[in-house]
Amino acid sequence: MIHYEDHINRTIVHLDLDTFFVSVERLQNDKLMGKPIIIGGTSDRGVVASCSYEARQFGVHSAMPMKMARNLCPDAIIIRGDMDSYSRYSRMVTNIIEEQAPVYEKASIDEHYLDITGMDRFFGCLKWTKELRKNIISETGLPISFGLSVNKTVAKIATGEAKPNGELEIQPEAVKPFLYPLSIRKIPMIGKQTYRLLRSMGVSKIETLGTMPPDMVGKVLGKNGIVVWKKANGIDPTPVFTYSERKSISTERTFEQDTTDVAHLERLLIIMTEKIAFELRKKQKLTSCVTVKIRYSNFDTHTLQKQIPYTSYDHHLIEVVRELFKKLYQRRMLIRLIGVKLSGLVYGGQQLNLFFDKPETTDLYLAMDYARKKYGSHIIRRAIGMNESFKVEEN
Repeated sequence: MIHYEDHINRTIVHLDLDTFFVSVERLQNDKLMGKPIIIGGTSDRGVVASCSYEARQFGVHSAMPMKMARNLCPDAIIIRGDMDSYSRYSRMVTNIIEEQAPVYEKASIDEHYLDITGMDRFFGCLKWTKELRKNIISETGLPISFGLSVNKTVAKIATGEAKPNGELEIQPEAVKPFLYPLSIRKIPMIGKQTYRLLRSMGVSKIETLGTMPPDMVGKVLGKNGIVVWKKANGIDPTPVFTYSERKSISTERTFEQDTTDVAHLERLLIIMTEKIAFELRKKQKLTSCVTVKIRYSNFDTHTLQKQIPYTSYDHHLIEVVRELFKKLYQRRMLIRLIGVKLSGLVYGGQQLNLFFDKPETTDLYLAMDYARKKYGSHIIRRAIGMNESFKVEEN
């Protein structure tokens, strides 16, 4: 049963920084303008994290093995990438949006959703969004595209059609005429497997999917079938979730007996960080802020935090946690509680970290996480944490 009250018209903007990593590199080196650029692990065993439109013309795409990308585009300039720089520019864009938008959600390192419903009473929504885009371009120098429409799905698809460095508004009455001629690939929820399944049934255009009986789509695609059918018809009630540093994942440990054993405390912090970093990767999220908390025996509570380049790898996070703990624990009083929190979370695939590490490191994380998902998070741990358990909390 489809409830059409889900189809409430709002005014949603989707902003997407075009080939973000490449654009940041070009800001810092204008000799890269107009040339095919590939960013990722620089060895043949590395993987493409991002590439320019010039490289895409040769068939290069993200997550492709670097060796294959070199073969397809031998003249490409290969850059290892600098997550510190990308994170800094990402925050710069978020700060501009935060100053002007009533409600915004940072969906990933280079994407934002804005809910500007009702703003047309004061400004024209399209005019306001054009002004915001102009401000971002003039203040950061980065190219950015936007889609403006009735919900997140239509706005995101509109952005894809507006690229590169463009803008597109889809009015409520134009939603189906806009969506129906497009490929089903354009629907955000449709991955490779679902695409192949639908193509094997002769479904290639959104119109075919949108005009199928919804119950049939549900039977074919399972629990997400009705959601996909709604998206094909421009229906998406998903709200814009207010972005906040409070969106976090954390864990704490209260001791039965207060302690000053620094080696033991550091060991516990490492284990706790490993645990929540796995939870982060499981949800395909990255963190940009680490907080360490200690509570002394007299209940005095102190925290220290640090902004970091976006990551979800424990070996990066553990270094930061140890550094924060050393700065924080100066009084050498008995401690009754310690905690670690990761905040400023955004969605992001593993390729965001690919230029940080050797392929072996990435492969190791993927193998360990696969085993943890299959047999439980306790199955693989650093040796120092074999007998410890913690509760992970999300806010």
